[in-house]
This record gives sequence, C-alpha cells and structure tokens, in this order.
Amino acid sequence: MKTLQDLLQHMEYERTTGSLDRQVLDITADSREVRPGSLFICLSGAHVDGHDFAEAAAEKGAAVIVAEKEVPASPDVTVVYVQDTRKAMESVTPYFFDYPAKKMRMIAVTGTNGKTTTTHICAHILHHAGYRIGVIGTIHMLIGDKEYPTHNTTPDVVDLEKMLARMAEEGVTHVCMEVSSHALVMGRVEGVEFDNASFTNLTEDHLDYHKTMERYAEAKAILFRKVSEKGQAKGNKSAHINIDVPYADVMAGAVSDRELCPVCTYSIDKSSDLQAGHIRFNSNSSEFTVHYQGKDYEVHTHLVGRFNVYNVLTAMSACLSEGIPMEDILAALSDFHAVPGRFELVDEGQPFTVVVDYAHTPDGLENILKTAEEIRRGRIIAVFGCGGDRDKMKRPIMGRIGASYADVVIVTSDNPRTEDPQTIVSEVAVGVQEVAAKKPDLHYEIVVNRRDAIRRAIALARPGDIVMIAGKGHETYQILKDRTIHFDDREEARAALRG
Repeated sequence: MKTLQDLLQHMEYERTTGSLDRQVLDITADSREVRPGSLFICLSGAHVDGHDFAEAAAEKGAAVIVAEKEVPASPDVTVVYVQDTRKAMESVTPYFFDYPAKKMRMIAVTGTNGKTTTTHICAHILHHAGYRIGVIGTIHMLIGDKEYPTHNTTPDVVDLEKMLARMAEEGVTHVCMEVSSHALVMGRVEGVEFDNASFTNLTEDHLDYHKTMERYAEAKAILFRKVSEKGQAKGNKSAHINIDVPYADVMAGAVSDRELCPVCTYSIDKSSDLQAGHIRFNSNSSEFTVHYQGKDYEVHTHLVGRFNVYNVLTAMSACLSEGIPMEDILAALSDFHAVPGRFELVDEGQPFTVVVDYAHTPDGLENILKTAEEIRRGRIIAVFGCGGDRDKMKRPIMGRIGASYADVVIVTSDNPRTEDPQTIVSEVAVGVQEVAAKKPDLHYEIVVNRRDAIRRAIALARPGDIVMIAGKGHETYQILKDRTIHFDDREEARAALRG
C-alpha cells in the first residue's frame, strides 16, 4: 500500500482533480481487475481505449484514475492527468511494488529461438545448486514447483511487477526470464534491474512489427544496454553472446561498460570462451565436449539437436557467471529433460517417431528438421503452417525449408486469427511448390484442418519414419477468426495414434 502523494513523486503529471489524500491498494490497467482502493491506468491500445472504462473503474471502487484525456469526474475518485499513461505506468509500478527485481538475481534470455528451453535449463541448474527459482516465459510462470499461466512471453509492466513481488515474498533467489523484443521496445521491463543477460540468436520473425532485421536487432540490444548501465543496486553483471550467429556484434556493442559487465562468448564454430565440439546425437540424447578456461568437459544431456547444444551452452555460460561450479552444472544437465512442446516425443508404442515442437519461424523449423535428419532411419514427414496476422514474408520461406528437408510435407493451418486459413496455406505452399519442381520424390499435400492434417501424417507414417508436427508446441488452443478453441497437437497426435 502506498499513498497517492508518494506515487505522484514517481510520475510526471500535468494536473489532478479530487483529493490527494488517498491510499492506493493496487495498480491495474485492466478495468475487470479493479477493486476498492485501486489505481486504474487508462491505456490507449490498438483495439481498446482504457479511457472508455474509466467510469466502470470508478463504479468498482477505484481510488485513483490516471488518464491522458478527459474522463468523467466523480467526487470519490481522484484523476491524475499525464501526457503518456504508458510512461506513467512504467515509472510508478515498480516503485509501488518496492522494486522486487532488486531483491533477486535477474537472469534474462533474449533471441528469436531458444529462450524457453534456455531459461528452463538455467532454472534446473540453479535449483540443483540449492537455490529457490522463479521462471517467467512463454509457457508459464513458475515459483518453485508451483505453476501459473501467462499470456505473453514477457508480461506487461503491472503483471510483471506483481509476479516479481510475489516471487520475492516467497523467497525466490533467482528469476530466469524470457525477454522478448516487443517487451524491450514497449517498456514492459522498465524498472527491472537485470544481472545476467544472454543472446541466443536472431532470425526472421516479428518483421510485421519491427519492419527490418536491423531494427529487430536493435530492439534485442536494449537488454544489453540495460544490464550494463552504471549506478545499479546490484553487482556481478554479465552478458552472454552466441558469436556463431548474425547480429552478435550488435549485442556485444550495446554493452556500455565491460568492466562492470563482462561479455562471455560461446559457440560451436568459432573460438570463444565456452566452445562445444565432438558433438554426437542419437534419438533421445546428445553428448559433446565443452572447452572452458583451458579444460575440456564432457556434457551428456537428454536434449537432442545442434540447436539444443546452443541452448545448453547459453545456460552453462549464464550459470558459470552466477558462481555455479562446472561440476554441478554437468551433473544437473545429465538429468534435465525436454521442456513441454520443445522437441517433445509423443509415444504410444508406434513403430515410428512423433515429435511436437513450437518451431514457428524459418530458423526454428530448419533446426528441428535438421535434427530429424541426423537421427532418422526412414522418411521425415513434416506438418506445419504459419500464423495469421503476422509476418507474411516468412510464409513461402517456411514452405521452402519444409520441402527441402522433409520427404513428405503437409501444409496446414496454425493460428489463422483474422485471416482466411486457405489464403495462409496457399502462401506457404508457394515455397513448397518451388522445391517440388526440383525434387520429384517430394510428396506434399494441403490439408487446411489441422486435426485432419495430423491424422493424415500419422496415417502415412511407416516404421522408422519421423513425423514432425511444428508450430504450436505447448499451446493448448487455436485462435480462429471469431473464437479461440481448445487444440493441443500432442493430444491430437495421441488420439490419431490410438485410432
């Protein structure tokens, strides 16, 4: 609880109406969550304007409303007028919750692919070392072994600060957090002091928002400027960068003070601080050596694929900087298993392999298909599509990649959102057809209904084949034009396997 007068010292405001003698019990930008004593922030979004809900918030007992434009006045409510409600929210919310990120070690992972797996590996290693861990990301929020749902890769500033405050209250020592480019640009992590920042990779995605890869990279680089800022409350800062991938130099260049925040590099192909070599895969594990500080270490993990070697290296580098001994890291890695929806096996005793993966970018799809190629004994059957209302440029690219690596391709619907699913699959199929013209043995089909596509792929599978179902991974829903329905690729695959 804070007084309004305290809060006003932490936001730039133009004028107020009503009493300043108010106790504020909560902050929210969602009128449905307003309760007596709340401070309600009117955000102007692309589809909804929070100012339209100011009156409803007052009726539910809001003590204070923060607004950019005139809202209905009430003697029981104080209105604070500001130039930018989003900036006001970013500055006042961390203060309201007593800056919880300053009470814990904040380990951030950014990049197009690998964020979820890497944060979970980090969390597993730190838990193995005896720490109490929080995780925030695409799949869920974890506090210890308790799971809570999340709606964005990185929640908005109010939800994030509430989560962090709860973690601090429950004794969490380290938070492993996915940080998206949207969150960095839109200020969702303002007020969070990061201690440890990692960059996995940058491949084509979100160009509907960022427009160019250069702007996408600059958005990611904000994290490395933040972690290396002077005058922060905590010490022992570090940055961890995959130097095998494009835009690594952009991330490294964003670190403003390398004495305050050393840059640790990792790689497979180039010489680095932490370098993997002698990589061996089978269908359910990987082994490789890591060269670090003049010594070679043997790594065994149940994760499969070259892309997961990078994920492991990211987590190793981050945890070494947190003071975890290499021997403890290796022990923890040996009993870590897959994250839900990330190269997740679906096994009903069938004589072929079925894998569900979240891969929804060109690079992500290529990674899982390359891994399938390394472990296959038969054909690769790929089921995938592209989401609606998102970067359309990647659709034929995804089609080309799927057709290049797979023997059988089934193009289907993903989350079409407001677009016509038939239009989306046709745009993906353009890339498939380009490859098919040069690859006469390729078999491809367009099956718009995703359930039917999964059933078709499994019906086509022979002993030794690998069926890759890509795009939705852990998701348990499908977003259609007029509604969201329950849909889980893993459930659909199991149902098809059981007949």
